[in-house]
Amino acid sequence: MASLNLLPWRERERERKKTEFIALLLGTLGLGAGLIFLANMYMDNAIANQEARNSFLQNQISVLDKNIEKIKALDATRQALLDRMSIIEDLQGKRPAIVHLFDEVATALPQGMYLTSLTQTGDLIRLTGKAESNARVSSYMNRLDESQWLSSSNLNLIKIEKELQDKSNNSKLRDFSLDVSQKNRRGDKS
Repeated sequence: MASLNLLPWRERERERKKTEFIALLLGTLGLGAGLIFLANMYMDNAIANQEARNSFLQNQISVLDKNIEKIKALDATRQALLDRMSIIEDLQGKRPAIVHLFDEVATALPQGMYLTSLTQTGDLIRLTGKAESNARVSSYMNRLDESQWLSSSNLNLIKIEKELQDKSNNSKLRDFSLDVSQKNRRGDKS
């Protein structure tokens, strides 16, 4: 039989497979490096995009914080204005009350009596004066209780001060002090 020498063919086949292996290895490495490069670019782009979104949100948050501060300032101004309006409305409602108070105090005053002072603290009015008799003070208190603007007269003090020289009789002046409550009657007109 003739001898065939397959050694050079095997050698060439080995070289071809080796070259093919190296080509596949380099191709795979290139493909892996390309994929890593693309993944890296994608991640860098995604991070940059998210940072831009975060920056935009931070800017919008700062704008909204400024708006919130303005709203709080406006609310404080609004509340101050509402408080002022309430005070003005209260004063407007009480405005006729002082006129009615003086009118009622003067109209209810009987003959033989006069007032020396009138002091008001809130709704409480203290009247002090002089009277010829206890009956006149009692009559004055009754008239004040009948008033639609005053109520709850309360006698604090009656004392005899000095002699009043009258031609017909000798009578003594009495100092008196009484408290009266003023009714809140806003908007009433009599």
